[in-house]
Amino acid sequence: MRRQGVITALVAALAGVGAMVAAGLLGGALREQVIPGLSDAGTLTRWGLPLSRFVMEAGGTLTVGVLLGAAVLLPSTRGVLDPQAVRYLRGASWIAAVWAAGAAATLIFTVSDILGLPAGKIVGGSELSSYVGQIPQGTALMFVVLLAALIALLARTAVTPGSAAGLLVVALVALLPPPLTGHSSSSPNHELAISGLAMHIVALSPWVGGLLALVWHATHDGDHLGVAAGRFSRMALWCYVAVGVSGVANVLSRLPDPSLLYTTDYGRLVLVKLALFIVLGIFGYLHRERTLPALMAHNPKGYARPAVTRPPWAFVRLAGAEVLLMAATLGVAVALARTAPPAVNLDEDAVTSMIGFPMPPPITVARLATMWRPDLFFAVLVVVLGGLYAAGVARLRARGDAWPPGRTIAWGVGLLTIVAVTMTGIATYSPVLFSTHMIQHMVLSMLSPILLVLGAPVTLALRALKPAAIRGDRGPREWLTVILHSRALRFIGHPATATVIFVGSTYAVYFTPLFGYLMRAHVGHLAMLVHFLASGSLFFWVLIGVDPTPRKLPYVAKMLLLFVTMPFHAFFGIALMNLGKPLAAGWYTSLHRPWGTSVLADQHTGGSIAWAFGEIPTFIVLIAMVLQWYADDQRLARRLERQADRTAGKTDDELAEYNAYLASLDKRPPSASSSPPQE
Repeated sequence: MRRQGVITALVAALAGVGAMVAAGLLGGALREQVIPGLSDAGTLTRWGLPLSRFVMEAGGTLTVGVLLGAAVLLPSTRGVLDPQAVRYLRGASWIAAVWAAGAAATLIFTVSDILGLPAGKIVGGSELSSYVGQIPQGTALMFVVLLAALIALLARTAVTPGSAAGLLVVALVALLPPPLTGHSSSSPNHELAISGLAMHIVALSPWVGGLLALVWHATHDGDHLGVAAGRFSRMALWCYVAVGVSGVANVLSRLPDPSLLYTTDYGRLVLVKLALFIVLGIFGYLHRERTLPALMAHNPKGYARPAVTRPPWAFVRLAGAEVLLMAATLGVAVALARTAPPAVNLDEDAVTSMIGFPMPPPITVARLATMWRPDLFFAVLVVVLGGLYAAGVARLRARGDAWPPGRTIAWGVGLLTIVAVTMTGIATYSPVLFSTHMIQHMVLSMLSPILLVLGAPVTLALRALKPAAIRGDRGPREWLTVILHSRALRFIGHPATATVIFVGSTYAVYFTPLFGYLMRAHVGHLAMLVHFLASGSLFFWVLIGVDPTPRKLPYVAKMLLLFVTMPFHAFFGIALMNLGKPLAAGWYTSLHRPWGTSVLADQHTGGSIAWAFGEIPTFIVLIAMVLQWYADDQRLARRLERQADRTAGKTDDELAEYNAYLASLDKRPPSASSSPPQE
């Protein structure tokens, strides 16, 4: 079986390279002709760039898959990784080193291809450092090299599930920078392209890498194969859906005309990838319907080593074929990244190239309500959060447990506020008007978090999630418990830390050059909005959160913290109204907005919004805090009353027993010693 696993890995690599070469020839990336008079990087760069990119992509995917197998798929025992999982961590160290080498080679060949110089001259010259320091694509590749090298070092000593999970998160983050600075950032609708591509990568890598790790585990007679396969199957279904949705978003962002699918090289490669994706879905269905039941019948308990260590041949055969198909899909994806999307004449002006859509008309209340511009990231976020919450409430009700309707309403309204500022006309005008952006900031940091924390999502998850099948293993409920008791959350959830993050980050973003830098790219603007939502949720979780917190404050201290914090937001608004020069002046002046007030006047309007908005969340928090205080006092009074009743009942019982004892003494016959003397 081990020989079969090695053969499967080699064949998969050959299939991926072969698919990449074929797709590269079809798309034109490998059949470029040298134009006389223009510098040519040479054959080494022409073939070395896609090969090194394939090594980088495959290395990253394999690293994610092996770390996923060690941290999630294989069960742990009492917080200690299974010995096989530890061996996989050591293997991930070597794979991450290959990943780092592939990223470094890709960086060198990319500079060689752009400048038209041989790769040897790039290594010995100063062009490489200039590209890394000045071009986002170069910075992104160097970021991958550093993170992959970090994983290679830390995976040598990691032995706990928490450390393995942390390395998995780092690996997923390291996959994102190169594609987000490629074609997606320059597509006609780069908002949709960037969010779709990030979602595509985060979903595809665990799916492909996890299957590769699972096949290797099966062909090497690994323990707990039934459990690992079942967990992977549940995860793969969600990954498949996410990959499909993000793939459609990527196609729509780059090919606005459907005819481009079959009239351009890029479109034809998209069709090839789509066909492979459909076939992968069929393989996944066969796994769930046929091989998984056979595998569990072969090893019913899943956790123990079966009597016959060799897994069913049907599972290995089908999974191996799926691995080959995935490798081919990865090769097509690499070739697709090397193929330029078709040039579409959209009469794109400077504003469209900066914000992804033309300059909107003059702002009105009606346009704020009607000019919707859905954002894929926040749309997926709201759907996922709403769906998981509804599923948790449904599970509680199915088993007869109650869940307060007020919490469900608070959660739903909180999600609606996110929709209101990220997908309506507010999102359309946010990149061009500071005042509209400030509405986004205030709602996401000071209104949505209040409603979300009142929904008590963590408490709902702890009640709805089922414990792991065996004691000591870590399922979703156990992971959530570990996070709640972790030292990192105790530090971040400390009232002082949460307050500094909530207040200090606002001043750090707007009164430093960071705000102008973040506004230049959709990724930066998206990260800023996510930070506002996260920092606000952290702060109000400490103040009025129903969920358990690392440190429970008395209500007097909570009120004091609220009244100390809110004035800082008022000072922030006053400071904006008194500034004599605009923030991010380069960004707003380059838009050349032909309507409305000046950039500085609009900034003063944004300051007044920030100053006035602080009263609304303060009032809501005070009401919630008073109601919680009253409810806690009522619960305490009822508990003390029950204790008093139990104490009184116990006292009455003791008194009754003593009276019965005295009565029994009166009824006893006189003893011989007490009888009168006889004459």
